[in-house]
Amino acid sequence: MLSLALIGFLGGIITGISPCILPVLPVIFLSGGAMSARGEGETKKRRFARRTMPLASDAAAVSATATATAEKDAAPKVSPWRPYFVIAGLVVAFSVFTLIGSLILALLNLPQDFLRWAGIVVLVLIGLGLIIPAFQHILEKPFSWIPQKNVGTDKGGFVLGLALGAVYVPCAGPVLAAITVAGSTGRIGPETIVLTITFAVGAALPLLIFALAGRRVAERVKTFRKHQQKIRVTGGVLMIALAIGLVFNLPQALQRLVPDYTSALQDQFSDSEQIAEQLNLGGLVNEQNKDLDQCSNGGTELESCGIAPDIQGIQEWFNTENNEEITLDELRGEVVLIDFWAYSCINCQRAVPHINSWYDAYKDLGLNVIGVHSPEYAFEKVPANVKAGAENYAIEYPVALDNNLSTWTNYRNRFWPAHYLIDAEGVVRHIKFGEGSYQTTEKLIRELLVDANPDVQLPPATEVSDDTPEAGTTTPETYLSLGKVVNYGGDEKYASGTNTYSYPSDLADNSFALEGDWELTFQNATPRNGEGSIKLNYTASEVRMVLGGEGTITVKRDGKTETIKVSGTPNSYSIIPKSDTIEAGTLEVTVSEGVEAYSYTFG
Repeated sequence: MLSLALIGFLGGIITGISPCILPVLPVIFLSGGAMSARGEGETKKRRFARRTMPLASDAAAVSATATATAEKDAAPKVSPWRPYFVIAGLVVAFSVFTLIGSLILALLNLPQDFLRWAGIVVLVLIGLGLIIPAFQHILEKPFSWIPQKNVGTDKGGFVLGLALGAVYVPCAGPVLAAITVAGSTGRIGPETIVLTITFAVGAALPLLIFALAGRRVAERVKTFRKHQQKIRVTGGVLMIALAIGLVFNLPQALQRLVPDYTSALQDQFSDSEQIAEQLNLGGLVNEQNKDLDQCSNGGTELESCGIAPDIQGIQEWFNTENNEEITLDELRGEVVLIDFWAYSCINCQRAVPHINSWYDAYKDLGLNVIGVHSPEYAFEKVPANVKAGAENYAIEYPVALDNNLSTWTNYRNRFWPAHYLIDAEGVVRHIKFGEGSYQTTEKLIRELLVDANPDVQLPPATEVSDDTPEAGTTTPETYLSLGKVVNYGGDEKYASGTNTYSYPSDLADNSFALEGDWELTFQNATPRNGEGSIKLNYTASEVRMVLGGEGTITVKRDGKTETIKVSGTPNSYSIIPKSDTIEAGTLEVTVSEGVEAYSYTFG
């Protein structure tokens, strides 16, 4: 636990000094720090008034004293703890929203971006309160029933911290990725909580130092001491400007202009096997899935691997009666095939025709097929995208949207596609990870159907050609995202943020390289400042790309060029149509700005 806390804290520190904090620094400096300055000028006035009041005999002296007292009473009553309250609010908001924000919104039936927009609205309201004191009093009225209320824009600053925590999006890294996956899969145990809190504290610590520096400057620089009201107004204006910038994603544009000077440190975290082992938070084995290891991958005979784990945490069902939920208990007495898939996965696309044929042939004879859609990318969480993908592949069997990977985790699954064959008693009898062995799987389906109903009259076995490439004969799936990048053969470091790349003099087989300005994230690669190009050496009979956004790609191969329009949500696009032979070749894809490139897949 101590090692995990240290990893979280160091990962947070690296994030806290990275370019992604730049948009919030002005707000932290002025509204979090400078406003909490302990005004030395006011203190001197009070001391002077105490010394001179007994001796004052003329009206001018009395007037001066009264003026000093009035200025004191009119001065904003700002807590000296304000910087700490702001950062505490940020840490609390970030920790809670990251881990259980999605769950809270789902329970309240609110959109997933509700917290971000709520934070933006709060920033605007606080900013207006700093600029217009009368508006601040309006904001305080709903809280007038609270004794000794401390909700004003001048005071503790905790609400400001909460708003910043809702809109503050740290730069992605291995620690944040582990936290996000744990939150998405519901594996929120003590380790995850410790990692999240220590990461949030580490990321916020540089902001606290900056806020305290802002207060120190305000206390020592005479101009700041003389113009506290102007500081308030400036802080309010900057807060509203930050909110407007967040609406139009301007902070991301700013970050792209600044080189990521922390990328080397992030890379050390990503490349460390010890850290990767610690960040694998475990906890996947439970009472339901503990016996799944008794099944071998792709066994040729029926095995017994315990009662099938529940299908749980499903966001939505379709292709069922009234789109209602299906449970495995209600399917007892019949055979069930659970298929874990994702609609943009080419391996899944090649498996779907076989599953469709089994469903068509045996659905009236006791076979139930459930497609558990477990997204690999964020765009695969959108129900409309999944439904369109299912329609494209003529899927008519029930589909469950496992957007939080709850069922995926409950089955301890790690592959797309993955097939779990369950008998009429609810016992898992066969597991197959990946493509292939379709004849074996169908043979076992037929055996279980006969076991469930000895009188069943089975049709002949289906005949769908197996297009699974022989292992090792084609280029492996090639991800372009920062978190999964494989087969990269360029000379420059594949680093987060926007960087300039050039082709190497010699590109290895089954690898790719970039040219031009590219922004790399943990989801995709996007060209910046114009077009960007990708050179690929491949071995395959078919090449596809997962692309999203708006624009075009131009494919150059064997002296010929083809332009392909990209529009809408990410999907799989054919780059080289399928042929009967596997060949080695080189192609170059020029990607227009506005297009997001996710991966290459090969057939």
